[in-house]
Amino acid sequence: MASNSAKKEKNFDLNHLVEQAQHGDQYMREQLIKDYRPFYLRVASGVAKKYLVLGRDDEASIAMSAFDEAITAYNPKAGSSFLSFAEIVIKRRMVDYFRRKMRRQDEIPLSALETDNAEDSIIRKIESKEAFGVIQLQKESEERREEIFRLNQLLNEYGVLFSDLVKISPKHQDARDRALEVAKILASEPELLKFLTHRKALPLKELEKLVSVSRKTLERQRKYIITLTLILIGEFNYLREYLKRTV
Repeated sequence: MASNSAKKEKNFDLNHLVEQAQHGDQYMREQLIKDYRPFYLRVASGVAKKYLVLGRDDEASIAMSAFDEAITAYNPKAGSSFLSFAEIVIKRRMVDYFRRKMRRQDEIPLSALETDNAEDSIIRKIESKEAFGVIQLQKESEERREEIFRLNQLLNEYGVLFSDLVKISPKHQDARDRALEVAKILASEPELLKFLTHRKALPLKELEKLVSVSRKTLERQRKYIITLTLILIGEFNYLREYLKRTV
């Protein structure tokens, strides 16, 4: 209990420092960037698969810039810690950097390979292509994580905890299918959708007239239906694909 309390207090203190930096305290911003250098270099090193040194490696500079970006963009009301948010930002910027780097390599003309070291150059290019495949997988993984992160933030506004989704998900496939049909109807009706997004609640009375499930079922599956609807209407491409396979 004591350790959890200390952790919460530390997160609160960090949030307060970030807020100071957001409100124009340049000294505090620079201090945070200095104090958390090991953190953002560690995150970036994990993506780059090598040890990074600030002032020597481009990736290290990108990580520092991303950490600074996270300070500016962080919203403490979103329900996640600053460091969790910063980690996502850093990883996304690293992936963007590697994608740009691979594009530049793709633009190298074939004549550039016509040297005494042509064979080595070709091998390096092939290795780079393989590396790009790994980076692409990392990018997709990070994009999925970001979607989950954004959905978690959004669900907080509706009083739904992301950690509860497993518990509130219907156990039977037919029940999940019916919930998805309700969500599709809700997503396609502008007035009902307006009710949902403004009042953060299901328009039960109106929905009951349009769907084949009972009011009691709608109330019991309320959180699950809200979650499905938000995925359908939001920019959640990976999660929508997941719904097609599992719901």
